[in-house]
Amino acid sequence: MMIAETAPAKLNLALHVRARRADGYHELETLFVFARDGDRVTVTPASAPGFTVTGPFAAAVGPVADNLVTRAEAAFRQAFAPDAVHVVTLDKHLPVASGIGGGSADAAATLRALARLHGLPVDTPRLLTIAAGLGADVPACLLGRPTFGRGRGDALAPVAGLGDMPALLVNPGVAVSTAQVFAHWDGIDRGALALTGTTLERAIAGRNDLQPPAEAIAPVIEAVISRLSSAPGAVLTRMSGSGATCFALFHDAAARDSAAAQIAEAAPDWWLCPTTIG
Repeated sequence: MMIAETAPAKLNLALHVRARRADGYHELETLFVFARDGDRVTVTPASAPGFTVTGPFAAAVGPVADNLVTRAEAAFRQAFAPDAVHVVTLDKHLPVASGIGGGSADAAATLRALARLHGLPVDTPRLLTIAAGLGADVPACLLGRPTFGRGRGDALAPVAGLGDMPALLVNPGVAVSTAQVFAHWDGIDRGALALTGTTLERAIAGRNDLQPPAEAIAPVIEAVISRLSSAPGAVLTRMSGSGATCFALFHDAAARDSAAAQIAEAAPDWWLCPTTIG
């Protein structure tokens, strides 16, 4: 039996950095949503273990021993199926180190696929613990639904989705180090993310505190934001996570597709993903 799971792109509609915690992490408030498009993970029972990476961004994936997918598979086996053997294939379509949770989404999809294969509910507490141990974004990616995140981003509460809202994701082809972006954050607490209103209203009223330091490290992000912001029909334009992927939300697919065509012509080397957000 082969089990396949999509690893959808994660977007931070807003990301407020409130303080540095005693454990070295930062206290965050964020709105997670997920695109309909992303990577794809398949898991198959086998007599010998294996891990293969395919897709347009396969070459950018790190060494197997340090990959979140293989770490997720090993942690699952140790917890639930020590005698099991799996072959895992990652079809990599999302750029790496890009603020849309590529590695976290891949690890979460691996855990979901293994849970299905072995008959476990995805909200099994121990599975959520494994996800948290793999990275701050992995629990949200494991659940895969619109969520308000606090703490490291892994204290989660469900929120209303955007109802398949058209969106355009754009990455200028630069990888930005999350640690470097946090190191350049100015440390100023600019206030809480709104707790009332629709998810879209809360996002529009919010901000991404990591966008200014990311733009200082990679000024091309400003150019991406400028092009998206000038697109007719753009409702919200922002950088996701620690960058460098940016997004624009639209009320209709025609405006999104027109923006995609214009940006593709003006900047043919940029990665574009027209999609919808649930």
